[in-house]
Amino acid sequence: MKKSNYKIDINAPVSKVYETIIGKETYKQWTAEFNPTSDFEGSWNKGDKIYFTGEHEGKKGGMIAEIAENIPNKFISIRHIGMLEGDNEITSGPQVEGWAGALENYSFDENNGITTVSVEVDTNEEYLDYFDTTWPKALQKLKEISE
Repeated sequence: MKKSNYKIDINAPVSKVYETIIGKETYKQWTAEFNPTSDFEGSWNKGDKIYFTGEHEGKKGGMIAEIAENIPNKFISIRHIGMLEGDNEITSGPQVEGWAGALENYSFDENNGITTVSVEVDTNEEYLDYFDTTWPKALQKLKEISE
């Protein structure tokens, strides 16, 4: 796996940006760049299981993850552990063995009312181009709805 890094400066307090990332309605807005039906089920507390869901070809699916760390307004770490296909959780086998355990980390730093969001994502080579195109769009959307 390769680590990809993305960063954006947002003219808003860190508390607003943090809440925009994890808020139920605002999450759907900024992650729509990945999938127009993006959503999540669960909570953002450390140790909690969380489902990142969306529809693909008319069926519900997505990622199963664990919140590895959540320090409000400072850092969020998500550990991916499997896939969701309909109501079926897939946590082992060829579909997940290439990326299970991958981390998605968000760091927040505020300076003079400007919040820098840094994202570090473990990814497989096959998704590098997709992430390099989509993450900047998602972060730009986050900026728009946070400011």
